[in-house]
Amino acid sequence: MSSHDVVISGIGLVSSLGEGPDAHWRKLVQPGLEPVLEAARFSPYTVHPLPEIDWNLQIAKRGDQRQMETWQRLGTYAAGMALDDAGIKGNDDLCTTMDMVVAAGGGERDEAVDADILAASESRNDRDVLLNEKLTTELRPTLFLAQLSNLLAGNISIVHKVTGSSRTFMGEEGAGVAAVETAAARIRSGQSTHILVGGAFQTEHSDMLLGYELAGYLHRGPWRPVWQRQGLDGGGVVTGSGGAFLVLEQREHAIGRGRKIYAELGPVVSGRAIRRQGELDAEIAALLSQAALPNGELLTISGASGAHAATAAEKSALDANPAIAARGFSTLTGHMKEAQFPFAVALAALTVEREAAYPAFDAATEKPFNGIPRTVLATAIGYHQFEGMALVNAA
Repeated sequence: MSSHDVVISGIGLVSSLGEGPDAHWRKLVQPGLEPVLEAARFSPYTVHPLPEIDWNLQIAKRGDQRQMETWQRLGTYAAGMALDDAGIKGNDDLCTTMDMVVAAGGGERDEAVDADILAASESRNDRDVLLNEKLTTELRPTLFLAQLSNLLAGNISIVHKVTGSSRTFMGEEGAGVAAVETAAARIRSGQSTHILVGGAFQTEHSDMLLGYELAGYLHRGPWRPVWQRQGLDGGGVVTGSGGAFLVLEQREHAIGRGRKIYAELGPVVSGRAIRRQGELDAEIAALLSQAALPNGELLTISGASGAHAATAAEKSALDANPAIAARGFSTLTGHMKEAQFPFAVALAALTVEREAAYPAFDAATEKPFNGIPRTVLATAIGYHQFEGMALVNAA
């Protein structure tokens, strides 16, 4: 145990299952829990939709809410929940010295403007002029700027007054892995004492789904659990809207201000296999070796997306270790892209802190876990690229 150990002292979660760590725990420990699904709106694709959210609870000013897209409101909301949970929100001394690492995508497109531009281009040949006209007449500056990924961090700073250093990573699950890995490294090195880290993803927007489907990743047809989509129509991914933020601290910093600690964040490891050369299986095995897994039964919170190749490789690697009992939480939340890895780490911290394991999310595929989870593995094997894992230990 070291004063520079990385501990988790705050959790903010939003998904189709509800809001907050307690609500998620109550749902996830119910055996046979049915997922919340929306199958009609984006047919033939199924999504896990957001619950009803009172944005005023974490974003007090309506003007701030209006200038954010849904994914930004979602991230700002989840970040506020994590700050509340850690006892930092509203404390000027803590907020002004708090660093932030955010995983974010590219924002949501204005589909009405896109359609208008395409329609106008059918009758005009001066398309450079047309685009300039539309940029100056159809897109307000605030709307255009809302596409910038680092505005999620900017909105968190404005709304919650977190004004230390700020970093934003892009790159799907890899962004979430890099965000957590970077935040933990800064704390271990003494560069930071407390950091807000996480991401958000809003899938209920057709251009978000288009990004997956262009490469054939989306599952089609009736919903199935994440481990049971191999060989079915489509690419296996069922997406979900959600957000996950964590407050990471130096152990001595958290103890010094008398805060509850959920868990210790152990090794965080990452890789980027060249999958077209068949490196994914070896990369997952290497990460499992680098993560320094403990002896004995090990609960694993898997961020598996359902994507056929990536999920099959992860399942094969986990099944090869008889001590591992995996829980694929995308079965119940959907795949949340940038938020996937922070969400996995949060769920791992909850089960360690409560000293009780989640039941199987897919009883037909997942093994039971009978012990008390003192160490839990969290994984995110990207649906397209990037791989990451973290060990979460009892505090």
